[in-house]
Amino acid sequence: MTDIKIPSDHPRAKSLQIREKLIEHYLDGTVAAAGLIAHGRGEAFDYLLGEKTTKPALQAIEAAAAALLTAENPVISVNGNTAALAAQDIVELAEAANAKIEVNLFYRTLERETAVKKLLEKAGAHEVLGVGESASARIRELNSERRRVDPRGILRADVVMVPLEDGDRTEALVKMHKKVIAIDLNPLSRTSQKATVTIVDNIVRAAPKLVKTTQKLKKHGPRELEKILRRFDNKKNLAESLILIRKNLSTTAEKMAYAKGEDQ
Repeated sequence: MTDIKIPSDHPRAKSLQIREKLIEHYLDGTVAAAGLIAHGRGEAFDYLLGEKTTKPALQAIEAAAAALLTAENPVISVNGNTAALAAQDIVELAEAANAKIEVNLFYRTLERETAVKKLLEKAGAHEVLGVGESASARIRELNSERRRVDPRGILRADVVMVPLEDGDRTEALVKMHKKVIAIDLNPLSRTSQKATVTIVDNIVRAAPKLVKTTQKLKKHGPRELEKILRRFDNKKNLAESLILIRKNLSTTAEKMAYAKGEDQ
């Protein structure tokens, strides 16, 4: 843990607590240095979205839950940032969706794989794939360390959830005829654009909502779940997120211009 004490009444308390958690897990080897940069980029988009789960995000969460529940072999892929911010939610989601959990890292070392695995096990995971020699299969379309996957997990999965992902693997998985669920605050990213279902939201808000939605939809039959998936259009959903960002920017600009006029 870092020694920084964040006052509970600080206007950015929650955001600062998230940053401190990432720093803590950077220091223990779970999070890569680049993961800190990636979080900062995402946080900028969160400002533009109003730092709340939007209607399009809720629709995508429902579609993601339906995709997981109708899958034969769902797998949740976990990187350092995901483990640091949402390990408990990932474990609960895997249980609700009967999905496997697999570690997959761009900046891959056995030490980082082990650190991510330990964090997931601490949150209650009974089995974590993709660590060490178990990542013996390869995705031929990739040249990065992301290509290494577990033959029991991502390789044979029909639905893969890739929170906080990089776009090249998302694109490769889709080419392999897998459905890909992404959680990405940037609706313009390659991950968002290439995924089957993109939840444009902060993982700390989206993950617990996805758990609850999956638990709720488990009571529905496969026909109704398939209907939810069929009516979901990822491109349209991303467009709606971009429209919301534009509206938020326009509203803020108008308020600022009005306030300046009042001051004169």
